[in-house]
Amino acid sequence: MNAEFGPGPSAPGERAIAAGESIGVAVSGDNARVVVLPAAAVHWARTVEAPAGAGFLPGSASGVFVGREEELADLRSLLTGGGTAAVTQQAAVRAIHGLGGVGKSTLALQYAARFRDAYTLVWWITAETAESIVTGLGGLAMALCPQWAGAAGPDERAAWALLWLQEHAGWLLVFDNVEDPGVLKPYVGTLHRGHHLATSRKATGWHAVAPSMALGLLPLDEAVDLLSRLAFPGRAPTRAEWDAATELARVLGCLPLALEQAGAYVYETGAGLEEYRRSLGLVLDEVSEGIDPERTIARIWDQTLGAISGRDPLAVRLLEAMAWMAPDDIPRAFLEPLAPDSVALNRALGVLHSYNMVSFGDPGCVSVHRLVQTVVRSRTNGRLDAELVLQLALPSDDDVTAADKWLRFLPHIDALADTAAAGSVPTAEMSWAYYSAAQYLFRQQRDGLTLKLRLQVLIHSEQTHDDNDPAVLAHRNNLGLAYIAANAPDKAIPLLQSLVQQEAALGAATPDTLTTLNNLALAYIAADAADKAAPLLTTTLAQLEEVLGHLHPNTITCRNNLARARYEVMGRDQAIPLWETTLRQREQVLGDEHPDTLASRHTLAVAYLENGEVSRAIPLLETTLPQRERILGPTHPNTQATRNLLAAVRRETSN
Repeated sequence: MNAEFGPGPSAPGERAIAAGESIGVAVSGDNARVVVLPAAAVHWARTVEAPAGAGFLPGSASGVFVGREEELADLRSLLTGGGTAAVTQQAAVRAIHGLGGVGKSTLALQYAARFRDAYTLVWWITAETAESIVTGLGGLAMALCPQWAGAAGPDERAAWALLWLQEHAGWLLVFDNVEDPGVLKPYVGTLHRGHHLATSRKATGWHAVAPSMALGLLPLDEAVDLLSRLAFPGRAPTRAEWDAATELARVLGCLPLALEQAGAYVYETGAGLEEYRRSLGLVLDEVSEGIDPERTIARIWDQTLGAISGRDPLAVRLLEAMAWMAPDDIPRAFLEPLAPDSVALNRALGVLHSYNMVSFGDPGCVSVHRLVQTVVRSRTNGRLDAELVLQLALPSDDDVTAADKWLRFLPHIDALADTAAAGSVPTAEMSWAYYSAAQYLFRQQRDGLTLKLRLQVLIHSEQTHDDNDPAVLAHRNNLGLAYIAANAPDKAIPLLQSLVQQEAALGAATPDTLTTLNNLALAYIAADAADKAAPLLTTTLAQLEEVLGHLHPNTITCRNNLARARYEVMGRDQAIPLWETTLRQREQVLGDEHPDTLASRHTLAVAYLENGEVSRAIPLLETTLPQRERILGPTHPNTQATRNLLAAVRRETSN
């Protein structure tokens, strides 16, 4: 129990009520209203003792509760002051802030229940407004002195409660969901003989009121445990159910209330966790038995969005746009076109941050919780704003900093493609942005990451051009190549076969037709059907040499693919001479450091190693590694492949 201090009336702030002990008068915080307590009420406030275990909590703390042990211990230590004199010179106050649904109220409830025996009284107050605090204090008066409070007005009841709290020690007041930290100042400043614990969605404004603790998300293992206990009570989940729970917990961002809602829904309906994950946007606002309808994720954040809109409508517009982007590392610069100036932008983002709807991580970047995005996308349409800012942020290849800009840009254009509604057609401007991003990835030899982008480009092209238009045919070919790079040859083969037939019907073989044939053969190789690819590539290569010449890049690529097919069908002796020719030609035509040249050099090194020619392979790898690090970057998969292979060869040769 903390030390006792004499009462003293002090109540600055909105609508707070302070009890003047010496003359039995309660004065409102703004001094606009004086409440006179009768002598009998003052006597009862001084003499009435709280019954053992007295108090009010909004619910039971006996349900499933996972993790948060460190936070509970931290709260206890801070509220009791750890026995140090410095802390006992002021009321023990602690504020928990965090995203709606992160478990602030649950943590406070667990603390109040776990340490209830350490307090003479535990009283829970809904604290969204100054008025609701007065109402909560009035409830305390009704509980302890019903013979007087039953006939008193709300202000008189609150004044009595404040006087009682000044006169008695060892209590705990929980102020839940504080919207404005300033409304607590009168109570924190006046009531010194117990503990105050507050929860709030707001992260700012606490410096003058109480030390605050940011409550984060659950660790993944604890989140999966919580979800599994709720969805499968009384039994252990199967391996498949645990894996599904892990994936769903990731999608829900390890947000406790979202996990609680999902677990209750799955248990009540019998739906699978995977089914819940797929229909996430539809079930967020479902109310399951045992969950307060007003606490469902969507409704909590609807309330928050309403409060944010009242403070700064631009903040809501920014959040609606960010809901369609990747959740992490959204550059502030992307959002500038939506604001009149940088001051307005920073102010709006500050409002979002104060409500824990966004977080600030890397300098100049903003992050949004994935579930916040899902809720906002299901209720608003900020997609047009998201499309606008990404069109304007599209990097230019002429920019010397383009590589860094693409790195920041790509996750967000990819997220926009991923959330495109079925049946929707992108605008010409968005199609160009998708195409530009896909082409950049293609040049970086990351074509397997372009599927969603290529598909959106093709949808636009098919809606705006004839079926046989060269643009449509080119985009179908590009999508086929992306399927191959993404290890989906089963999807590439029928698409490219259809395209070959379509192009053949248009007339004689053209460079485009021959390119499609080459890509179809590549799909056959990826599908372990090199026996189909080899004769097709032999014919195609002869035609390309005739139409484009021996040294055209497309001809060289076809020659490289023929080497791959021969390697699979006939063995490396038939492939190595062709790969050696391909490397010389690419060095001559494309240059020594072109990504295709580097790929040829790496491939030839692998062939030499498999042929036992280590002395020929090592120089190729030693040349290729620094070039790939410089051209593709040190973390590119191809760079890592060369680095790992060279390291393995060096280990083998050193033994």
